Amino acid sequence: MYRDAEPAELAARLGTEDEPFVLDVREPAEFAAWSIPAAVNIPLGQVPTRMAEIPTDREVVVVCAGGDRSSAAAEALSHTGRKVANLAGGMAGWAQVYDSVTLEFGAVRVVQVRRRGKGCLSYMVGAGDEAVVVDPSVDTWAYTRVADEHGWKIGRIFDTHLHADHLSGSRPLAAVTGASIHLNPADTFEFDYEPLSDGDIFELPGGVTFRVAAMHTPGHTRGSTVYVVADRVVLSGDTLFVDSVGRPDLADQAEEFAHNLYRSLHDKVLALPDDAYVLPGHYGDDVVVRPDRPVGAFLGELRRTLAPLSYDEDAFVSWATARAVPRPPNYVEIVRANMGRNGAPLAELRALETGPNRCSVSA
Repeated sequence: MYRDAEPAELAARLGTEDEPFVLDVREPAEFAAWSIPAAVNIPLGQVPTRMAEIPTDREVVVVCAGGDRSSAAAEALSHTGRKVANLAGGMAGWAQVYDSVTLEFGAVRVVQVRRRGKGCLSYMVGAGDEAVVVDPSVDTWAYTRVADEHGWKIGRIFDTHLHADHLSGSRPLAAVTGASIHLNPADTFEFDYEPLSDGDIFELPGGVTFRVAAMHTPGHTRGSTVYVVADRVVLSGDTLFVDSVGRPDLADQAEEFAHNLYRSLHDKVLALPDDAYVLPGHYGDDVVVRPDRPVGAFLGELRRTLAPLSYDEDAFVSWATARAVPRPPNYVEIVRANMGRNGAPLAELRALETGPNRCSVSA
């Protein structure tokens, strides 16, 4: 017999010594479009003839789109003596998994909230009894739950830019918390918000500074903004990742935006000290996510490990513009929704998000 495994359990085991063998039995095109990191693809019809590729010394977690094909494969595998689990809800269930890691920086706590199925990272920055949220996804419960755990009231909400691959949760979260929304007007938003300017400084209780200081970083979008917390933590959005940089081609002005991105990185982000800790807005498939560690890196480490950061401007622009990958599915509709131009109910819009992060330059 096999058991059903909840997606949250799988997320907690990936990147640990108890990591299972994740077997994806969808068709290759489905797998290529979106998959769980470290999963191995053997389509359902090929499982009987490829049993030798499936280990017997650790649990096998089988996944498909919604759970039907994977349950059939799990049933067959269970008769071979393997320890087998079927991922409940399949990839649809995986898309809804959140976990979090808390970091302490003196008097400030930064909680990295990870939406595992999308590779989306958002943040809660708190001190005393107040917190701000940066780049929330649409599942407001993920942030109200963290706020309750830490005894925080959410007072302000920020986005790093106009998102293209997922729906912003800023407005839904503001609706349930009463928090104000702060955005860079260099991107287009057609709803009420508080406009940001370079040099804006926001104070949290206890004198902890949540700083937006001279960090307007156009490149990924015109309004991309990096947030520096207490002079120690860099919430870099889609400007800088631990494995790449933000893609400049989404607005059909790749060369102009790539030049902007180079200058934003070198004149602003890389001007910060090496011990500044970078926490990005996304992570790619090659980044190992562990339950007890944030996805992040010291800026000095990124200087050494990300070769494009050492390129001169012309070489950087050539590199960034030559590596365009397919745009996020439903890109136009998602951007319109995040601008405030699509008034459809959120339940209808959520289907637009399905799929991986596609907002970084391919290495």
